[in-house]
Amino acid sequence: MNAELSRRAALHAALADPVRLAITDTLCTGDASPSELGERLGLRSNLIAHHLRVLEEAGLLTRSRSEADHRRVYIRLLPEALTALVPTSLLRAPRVVFVCTRNSARSQLAAALWQHRSTIPAASAGTRPGERVHAGAVRAARRHRLSLDAERTAHVHDVVRDDDLVVAVCDSAHEELPRTRERLHWSVPDPVRTGTDEAFEDAFAQLSARIERLAPAVHPEGTP
Repeated sequence: MNAELSRRAALHAALADPVRLAITDTLCTGDASPSELGERLGLRSNLIAHHLRVLEEAGLLTRSRSEADHRRVYIRLLPEALTALVPTSLLRAPRVVFVCTRNSARSQLAAALWQHRSTIPAASAGTRPGERVHAGAVRAARRHRLSLDAERTAHVHDVVRDDDLVVAVCDSAHEELPRTRERLHWSVPDPVRTGTDEAFEDAFAQLSARIERLAPAVHPEGTP
């Protein structure tokens, strides 16, 4: 038996459990902390820890520490392990709104990428919006033939509607937004902290890969 077959068998074995399959379905479209997974799936912390350990050992997920409080840990599926994993249910929304703290980089890039990939409208907003879009984000968008309005940022209260699908693309926004509504969370590092073109390119690549996975799973409301 070759190594590739053994690797595939290990992945199937790790997923051959209803709880672990539910975890991967949940993480297909967004990141979550172990406690958030426990709340969503109705499982005790020790059971979540056990199943996460099995999935991690199989190479299906990884952990990152929150850039906001530096104590929380977020779980995300590894892109290379996702090729055969598709969400079991479709998401329905008339619009997708990407949110970060300043609305100056990640959320702006995500909305531009989404509009290029999907016919469903997109918008962006910030929990504490800055005065303008960061020049590094504008340059990154330009390199990929996308355009950003450098003068336009917005607050979540002025943008988000009740029927929107909200995607928090940074840890701070995810932790600041109220828990009164369902949303997705992508733990994408803030490129502004470094400020280099490489950091913005990395954020762009992460957002692009996640949007490629999410876009096919989101359908307009009213469609079969």
